[in-house]
Amino acid sequence: MGHSPAEVTAVVPARNAEQLLPRCLEALRASGVAEIILVDGLSTDRTVELARAAGARVLSDEGRGLPWARTLGVQSSTTRWVLLCDADVVFGPTGVADLLTELVEGNYDALQAGLESVAGPGYWGQALAHHHRTGRSRNWFGLVATLVDRDLMLGMGFDDSFKSGEDIELRWRMRESGLRTAVSDRVMVEHRFAADDFDFALDQFLMDGTGLGRMIRKHGWRGARLALLPAAAAVRGSALSLVAGQPRWLRYYVAFCWYNYAGLARGVSRREG
Repeated sequence: MGHSPAEVTAVVPARNAEQLLPRCLEALRASGVAEIILVDGLSTDRTVELARAAGARVLSDEGRGLPWARTLGVQSSTTRWVLLCDADVVFGPTGVADLLTELVEGNYDALQAGLESVAGPGYWGQALAHHHRTGRSRNWFGLVATLVDRDLMLGMGFDDSFKSGEDIELRWRMRESGLRTAVSDRVMVEHRFAADDFDFALDQFLMDGTGLGRMIRKHGWRGARLALLPAAAAVRGSALSLVAGQPRWLRYYVAFCWYNYAGLARGVSRREG
């Protein structure tokens, strides 16, 4: 029996995403999903206005953060499947249908689309996109453009104490529960960045590091190996850059490593601000 996007609700958490939101919502609406639920994080720009104009149902996370925003969106859906889709993602015309077909045929419990990262002309955005395209993390299951059974997602839930890194925490619990998750190599989506300056990159580094630190604090010695990830990624990325004759990325990997560890220390010490 075939399945269609009409059995899918798209849940889009967003905060001050007016620059990214229109293309994201237009693509979702064109894909044929049953409903788009935008969960707003107390935006001060036109995010809510644009979402309503695109036909989305708008809810508010009341400032409780991204994990709760996703939970609220899933709880409010009524279809068998939900698509967790960040505002910086653009699906192709048949992307949702193709991802659903792959999930059902592959007997997956949750399936993320592959990410093709793009950026503006600024160095830091270009470096982030390069890292996303060439790093090992592109094959790590996450929640950026992910199709999952609604009841399964509600049963797993999110750890609301994570302001970042909640995708890693969920991935660990899903794996420990014996669930099948994967990143598609058949369905690719465009993954954009809100900005391409150093401040944006810095925020990404600190959030990622804080999430790792929170995992280490929660899981103790089992999570301690996560402390190796920023250094390993920086060494690998630097080596690949030199081999490819692109030393311009070395500055990025130094900053990536340094500020990831600054965030990690903050996460471990509970200063997550």
